[in-house]
Amino acid sequence: MAALAAGASGYCSALTLPAVLRQVAGVVEHGGLWVGPQLMRRLMQGLAARAGDTPGPVLDRLSQRERQVAEAVARGATNKEIARVMGITERTVKAHLSAAYEKLGVRDRMQLSLVVHGVEDSTRPSQKIPA
Repeated sequence: MAALAAGASGYCSALTLPAVLRQVAGVVEHGGLWVGPQLMRRLMQGLAARAGDTPGPVLDRLSQRERQVAEAVARGATNKEIARVMGITERTVKAHLSAAYEKLGVRDRMQLSLVVHGVEDSTRPSQKIPA
């Protein structure tokens, strides 16, 4: 957390596999931020704790199910956890997430979490990372 606060663009374990390190390098090269799943969850849970339970009006753009999925992601839940709680498949969770990303103009779970908690404005043009 301290490394990210100091301006680092990525964080991963010293035991990270070479293939994952290449992915990290690619994401960071294109202006992205890389954190592992455990740290991502901690960041989103911390954000949720600080922001409270009042999602912004921007979520009115989403269907009820898309909103439920977006709020669960913003609390740090995995797709598998969301699917189990909502009684849907992981594939359906991914479909709802894709629709939410598109409607809110965000590119990933972290940016979605920031928008849900009102930290980032989704009306600004997003910087898409090229494929």
